Amino acid sequence: MPENTLTYQERLSSLRKEISGEGIDGYIIPRTDEFQGEFLADYAQRLKWISGFTGSAGSAVILPEKAVVMSDGRYTLQLREEVDRSLFELEDITLISLGRWLKENAPEGSTIGYDVRLHTPGQIEDIEKYCKEGKIRLKPCERNLIDAIWYNQPQRPQGKIILFPDEIAGKSAVEKCDQIAAQIRTCNAKACLLSAGDSIGWLLNIRGTDIEYSPLCLSYVLLHEDGYVDWFIDPAKITNEIMEKSEGRLRVFGFDALEGRLNALLTQKEEVSIWLDRSSAPIWFEHVALKAGLNILDKADPCVMPKAIKTGTEQEAIRKAHIEDGVALTRFLKWIDENQNIDLEMDELSVEARLEKFRKEGKNYIEPSFPTIAGFAENGAIVHYRASEKSCKEIRGNGILLVDSGGQYRWGTTDITRTRSIGTPTQEMRENYTRVLKGHIAVASAVFPKETTGSGIDVRARKALREAGLDYAHGTGHGVGCYSCVHEAGTGISARIEKPFEPGMLVSNEPGYYKEGEYGIRIENLVLVKESDKHGYYCFETVSLAPFDPKLIVKDMLDNSEKEWLLKYLTTVKELLSEYLNDDERSWLASQINDSRP
Repeated sequence: MPENTLTYQERLSSLRKEISGEGIDGYIIPRTDEFQGEFLADYAQRLKWISGFTGSAGSAVILPEKAVVMSDGRYTLQLREEVDRSLFELEDITLISLGRWLKENAPEGSTIGYDVRLHTPGQIEDIEKYCKEGKIRLKPCERNLIDAIWYNQPQRPQGKIILFPDEIAGKSAVEKCDQIAAQIRTCNAKACLLSAGDSIGWLLNIRGTDIEYSPLCLSYVLLHEDGYVDWFIDPAKITNEIMEKSEGRLRVFGFDALEGRLNALLTQKEEVSIWLDRSSAPIWFEHVALKAGLNILDKADPCVMPKAIKTGTEQEAIRKAHIEDGVALTRFLKWIDENQNIDLEMDELSVEARLEKFRKEGKNYIEPSFPTIAGFAENGAIVHYRASEKSCKEIRGNGILLVDSGGQYRWGTTDITRTRSIGTPTQEMRENYTRVLKGHIAVASAVFPKETTGSGIDVRARKALREAGLDYAHGTGHGVGCYSCVHEAGTGISARIEKPFEPGMLVSNEPGYYKEGEYGIRIENLVLVKESDKHGYYCFETVSLAPFDPKLIVKDMLDNSEKEWLLKYLTTVKELLSEYLNDDERSWLASQINDSRP
């Protein structure tokens, strides 16, 4: 039966039959792939296929008589809009964990299956803690039950591999392999097994085209203590140029060779340890390694921190990407201002298309770094909203338009949010926008001791909002890659981040406020961590370049230091972008600066 004729009720019915045939009582469906990626190739959109939920984080659990879809606070409204509540319960995973939901809803003695390639050991252990209390057993499944019933499931991607230049990376792949191999030897391990696409891309100085938005190549890597690499990938994707750049370090295998290569580590009788990040690698790795008789050394992915700390050449490439992105954003914001509330058809989807058009005019632009969020009025209050033909609102009248977008440029990744007034904003909107701006400035202008963590900066972003009894249900910032993933591990700004900042880290600064059913506000720039003039302290360099909306700023709410930062930032925007703008565009940008002037 063609897939597009199946209702979600029919898909659930088919899956329940498959679950019963597997001899289990339930099945967990995470929103991820075999590489624990954020953005998925079409074949891996299993949660979307079974439930209709399109958010970037979540899970479903299917039992014989009930089912649930769970996500976090970013997607509360989106879940309600996309998922049929006659088929699925909806839960906020920050309020009730998946394991606790199973304990409270699955009958005692139930067996719940999961795909061993789609879950990390840490995730399974968290679920098991609750399941044991409810006398529920988790069963690893070698085959995926969604794949078994998904008629005409898309094929696995066969994207080409792109070499990332050493002169931009700042180090060759051989140097990076030697750097990580030294850590492996220090830990008395024989090898390190990697599954994260951005870690593999960083290590080998390659990028890929297997998935939309993130330039990743889907593969696994076994890095040995001597710096040699077993690369598990479709061999047809490997070119002579890639092999030549590796200086003989690469050995290419198909995915099915991984178990054999792990067995080959046991060449002697002494105990052999393998480095495995149990928080990010699939539990299948652990099963295969233990079956091979290897000991597991549970340590964080060794590529995460050096990848997060950008080299000087990467930082310069990032700055150049943001100048090109700033030109596109400035032209886009000018277009919004000049074309709102006239006879031109303007809606969320056309705004998204117009922004993409401006970005494509840049010579180094490749693709978006994530799906653009263009939310007007109440849609702007949906934190990770995605406009569709069904939800798309016309942008007309009085209100606020929130546009969160980013680009993948040749050697740089951007992520920026601007909130623009349409018509005449209310005084409440202006005051709340200014509170968000105050939080944004508090982060951007921070000078902080070297041991400061993301949680220490997060409170600065929320201060002005909290003083008015307001807040927002997401972190203030996330790490960003260099022509890599727009959400990168290793750094961030939130109450949960306890890693200290290091110079060269690229992180977002994006406080917000969302009034359900009315409007959303977010202001986002990317910042680089750098040494401060004050000895022993760090500060941030803002690299995103685009004006704020002067109509939304209540100037009397800003103190003198905030006004000084605002004027300095806008002057920098003008200085760096003006040579790429025409006379009309320069004039509009100058007017934005003048109107924002205290």
